[in-house]
Amino acid sequence: MNILIAGANGKTGRILTGLLEKQGHYVKAMVRKEEQFADMKELGADPVLADLEKNTDHAFQDIEVVIFAAGSGSKTGPDKTIDVDRNGAIALIDTAKKHGIQHFVMLSSMGADHPEQGAMEMKHYFQAKHDADQHLVNSGLSYTIVRPGLLTDDEPTGEIIAQSKLENNKGAITRADVAAVLASSVSNESTRNRTFEILGGNVPIEEALNHL
Repeated sequence: MNILIAGANGKTGRILTGLLEKQGHYVKAMVRKEEQFADMKELGADPVLADLEKNTDHAFQDIEVVIFAAGSGSKTGPDKTIDVDRNGAIALIDTAKKHGIQHFVMLSSMGADHPEQGAMEMKHYFQAKHDADQHLVNSGLSYTIVRPGLLTDDEPTGEIIAQSKLENNKGAITRADVAAVLASSVSNESTRNRTFEILGGNVPIEEALNHL
C-alpha cells in the first residue's frame, strides 16, 4: 500500500514508519522541516514537506491510506492543541476525502469519548481528539480510530488488550505496540470502521484485533 503518515517524525511515528517500510509498504513521511528528511530516508520513507496547519494537497499524490500519528502533546497549551490535534486532523481528513483515500487511520487517545470527565489540565486535549474523531466518523471515509492509554518508551511486547471500551482506563502501552496496531489497521478488516481502546495485555496483537 502507498501510505502517508502525518506525524512521522514523532516518537510513535518514527517506529511506525520503520515498521511499515519493513512490511513492504511505500511510506510517504510528512514532516515540517527539511532537516528531518535524512532521518526519514534512513527509515526507508519518502519525506514530503507539509504542515498540518496549511495546505497539504501536494502530499496526497499516489496515496491510498493515511495515518494520523501527529500530536501537539498532552502538555501543550490549548491553542496549539486545537491547531494540531483538532483543526489539523480535521483538515487532513477533508483533504483525504477530496483525494479519494481508501482508508484513514487515526491515533487518538483514551478519554476522547468523554472529554468532560478528564482531569482539568487534560480536557482541552481530550476535546480536540474527540472532535477530530467525530469528524472522521462522519466523513464517509473508511476509518480506524485507535485510542491507547498512557504511552511508554519501553520495548515492544507484541501483546495487548483491545475493546471498544476498556473498563480499566489507568493502564499503559508501549509506543512500539501502538505502532504495530496502527500498521495492522491499514489492512485488518476487523478494525475497519471501528473505534477501540488498547492497553498493554496478554493477547497477541493480531489476535486481539481480530476479536474486536
